[in-house]
Amino acid sequence: MTATNICLVLVALLCTGIFFNPKLLKSQNWQATVTPLASIIGSGFLVAGPILGHAAGELAWVAMLGLCGAGYLFGAAIRHNILHVEPELADKPRASVQVLERASELALLLAYFVSVTYYLNLFAAFALRIDDLTNPVWIKIAATIVIGGIGLIGLRGGLDALERLELGAVGLKLSVIGGLFAALIAATVIALSAGDFGWHLTPHPRGFKEVEMLLGLVILVQGFETSRYLSGGYDPKTRVKTMRWAQWISTAIYGLFILLVTPYFTGRLPAEGGETAIIDMLAPLGAAVAPMIIIVALASQFSAAVADMNGAGGLMSESTGHRVKVELGNLITAIAAIAITWVADIYQIITYASKVFVAYYALQSLQAALSAWRRKDYWLVALFGFAVALALVVIIFAIPAGV
Repeated sequence: MTATNICLVLVALLCTGIFFNPKLLKSQNWQATVTPLASIIGSGFLVAGPILGHAAGELAWVAMLGLCGAGYLFGAAIRHNILHVEPELADKPRASVQVLERASELALLLAYFVSVTYYLNLFAAFALRIDDLTNPVWIKIAATIVIGGIGLIGLRGGLDALERLELGAVGLKLSVIGGLFAALIAATVIALSAGDFGWHLTPHPRGFKEVEMLLGLVILVQGFETSRYLSGGYDPKTRVKTMRWAQWISTAIYGLFILLVTPYFTGRLPAEGGETAIIDMLAPLGAAVAPMIIIVALASQFSAAVADMNGAGGLMSESTGHRVKVELGNLITAIAAIAITWVADIYQIITYASKVFVAYYALQSLQAALSAWRRKDYWLVALFGFAVALALVVIIFAIPAGV
């Protein structure tokens, strides 16, 4: 077994002991951090390297930090709303506040439709890599079967049990990430010692097209907004604090990971199997990489999809005054996800998901800007106004990274 394989396995096992420690699992702050963190890392970790390598080349780490910065800006607006708009909504809100909140709920519902599609198409792609299948038609067929199965389970009210996988899935994912970091650092040290280390200047789009591609990758850092909807279990200050933690942790993970994988960039994404290109990219680290990535992909994508499907069903029920039951909402979400699966490829789905989530962020940022105006905090008005403008730029100009 190579040195990188040994580092990967040993550190992953060590991290498993840390992240599955009963005291940590029972910590309220950790539980409140896990929900947004699982969504953020579940959204993009497995595809971030290959896609950013294709879109930005050796400057992928700069692009990643830019995406994380945009996510933190939108997160600031949502944190403001947790502290200042939620109390107003619970009392006697202005009509404008109610209208914006209802529009936000509709945008988030559409975002859930696309995110379930995104997660389960990735789930299917990584599952089929066990047999080395990368044909997009088979991925769509497998995704359709999985989406339909979860939708039927949701119709029977059985998603709550599946959703409990989230805490374990994020612990497993963080353990594998720790192992990958150790293997990548070991490989870097070995390359430096041998004088073989270097970043290759990989071909990638230049100019405005590069910017358009990067605008379509906001989904890579999406997920922090889930803290907005944990009011049943955590007070506002805890949700604000743990959302910040989740964004700081994910930024550190993404930034370090992109820096470490940059020497493995090869240029353009493959014609087939681009969504699982991370397996081929990191193959030089050793034979243990592929099975560990596949295991963590299946666990994290499945749990994230179940959580979003349950969220969509609940949101649909609430927004219709409970005329649509949560169980029926789950099935409607599955039907929408299957339809999106067959009309778009994975890169289009990523861009669609980015745009609909950013539409939600735009509405929440506008809500925050109006709240700050009422509070006469004009610095925040300018900050959240800029967030609205940035969101509109994403919605208008973002294009799929695979073009």
